[in-house]
Amino acid sequence: MYNPIELSKKTEQIVVKDNLKKYYRFRPTRFYGGISTADTVGCNLRCKFCWSSNSVWNANNTGQFYTPDVVAEKLQSIADKKGYHQLRISGGEPTIGIQHLVELLEKIKSKYLFILETNGILLGFDEQFVDCLSYFENLHVRVCLKGADSEEFSFFTGANVGFEYQIKALQYLKEKQISFNIALVSVNTEKKQRLFQKLIELGLDRIMFEEEEIKLYPMVRKRLRNEGLLNVFE
Repeated sequence: MYNPIELSKKTEQIVVKDNLKKYYRFRPTRFYGGISTADTVGCNLRCKFCWSSNSVWNANNTGQFYTPDVVAEKLQSIADKKGYHQLRISGGEPTIGIQHLVELLEKIKSKYLFILETNGILLGFDEQFVDCLSYFENLHVRVCLKGADSEEFSFFTGANVGFEYQIKALQYLKEKQISFNIALVSVNTEKKQRLFQKLIELGLDRIMFEEEEIKLYPMVRKRLRNEGLLNVFE
């Protein structure tokens, strides 16, 4: 078991230098109907179903450092060539390195929608982080819950805490009136029903909700088989 907040700090020491951060590729992708994507290095979770673990977890030996200006230029250049109007950071956890992220968002032209894909843990841990994001009108945050409760969260990630920070992140985003939606990875119908009830109680029932599909790529399948979990996701 590990603490994702502590892992965030250790990872930041590797993937962030001043306002520079590590990325391992920039590409056009078909998600969201077409979106320019920067894949970053480093994460504060170790999800057993992670598709990008080989690149993201091996932070010391993967990727190169880029300034916010260069990342913004690459993303917008790809979008212009493809006729896209959406940008995102994927792969690792983009909220590791708040200075870099904020400076990057400042460089994004208003004609683009920037989709921040995050597990939300650092947003829920530090409300001031959400305050920083509230200034950007062309920002949408997609928070992916790794499990429908703390028990399933730990089962999926191996972390001893974190689910409560994810829920806090949703509350902060709602309070700050930031555009966001909820994604969920869960295999337990009863737990999902209890989560839905909790979201209703928190006034989050009108927020767009999606169930994230776990794609069983060969490396994901192998890891789940080694963990004795393949039957859970098949």
